[in-house]
Amino acid sequence: MKYFKNIVAVVMLSIFPHLLLSQMRPLDPMLSDYQYPFDVHFMNIKSQNNELKMAYMDVWPKVSNGKVVLLLHGKNFNGAYWKKTAKDLSARGFRVIIPDQIGFGKSSKPQSYQFSFSQLAENTKAILDELKIDKIIVLGHSMGGMVATRFTLQYPNRVEKLILENPIGLEDYKTFASYQTIDQAYESELKNTAESYKNYQLKFYYDNKWKNEYQPWLDMIAGWTLHPDYPKVAWNAALTSDMIYNQPVCYEFKNIKVPTLLIIGTRDRTAIGKDRAPKELQAKMGQYQELGKKTQKQILGSKLVEIENVGHLPHIEVYDQFFKALFNFIM
Repeated sequence: MKYFKNIVAVVMLSIFPHLLLSQMRPLDPMLSDYQYPFDVHFMNIKSQNNELKMAYMDVWPKVSNGKVVLLLHGKNFNGAYWKKTAKDLSARGFRVIIPDQIGFGKSSKPQSYQFSFSQLAENTKAILDELKIDKIIVLGHSMGGMVATRFTLQYPNRVEKLILENPIGLEDYKTFASYQTIDQAYESELKNTAESYKNYQLKFYYDNKWKNEYQPWLDMIAGWTLHPDYPKVAWNAALTSDMIYNQPVCYEFKNIKVPTLLIIGTRDRTAIGKDRAPKELQAKMGQYQELGKKTQKQILGSKLVEIENVGHLPHIEVYDQFFKALFNFIM
């Protein structure tokens, strides 16, 4: 009977995928009832006349190799999606620091804040200073790649190695897409739903192939849209979208001097503002199979690992290939 019920459930979800979405629960802006994979700590930050709390996880190995890895999340994510990466790094002797940037995850959602990659880098440095960590290996995914780039340029003496996993910002979106005001971006963010988020992820992350292991990373952001305080989250999302559009890092890759690895899923087509670009330019945006090679040439001595037919999230979609490339580079 149990086997029969399982079969029925699978068939029902395949016919009516919205049933899966309907099981999501509302999440408040601070994700207070969403459990992270490791203990969460908070650091008080006074920034831009705001009293803020910045969340982070600090994962210690049983036997340390003396190295620390900093994992920086993307715009549609938080530190929790680094669970397996952090666990495997820790098992190999690395201490792992995983912050939620201000405006994301369990960190504060200020409603009056000038977001900049320099500010996010400074906030991240404050955590490292608090923990008395001097040298780090930095890994940034998606928007986290832009934060990692700015951090490396701002504090080069703190960075031992840099890894960029399908980072956005490998091109200047202003040269393709028209500007939208923060108010316009906010109105757009307010329209997000669990279904629209899933459709976006299917298109750019997973090539229209949904697996159960992807669900938690959808639940994190989709649950916000079901909460009455979602406008607070949407406002921060609009502010950070404006930051990404107006603060390109691609012109400064040539200034990076630390050993750098690019891990690029070549199927990825993520590009900020693509829907606002002329149709003849949209197809030219987010061409990661070309952008990875271009960026490698800009960063002197950098290495490129291309993962064919993989989208925006190698560390979720093809974890073993991702981790092999990462581990070989940092050891």
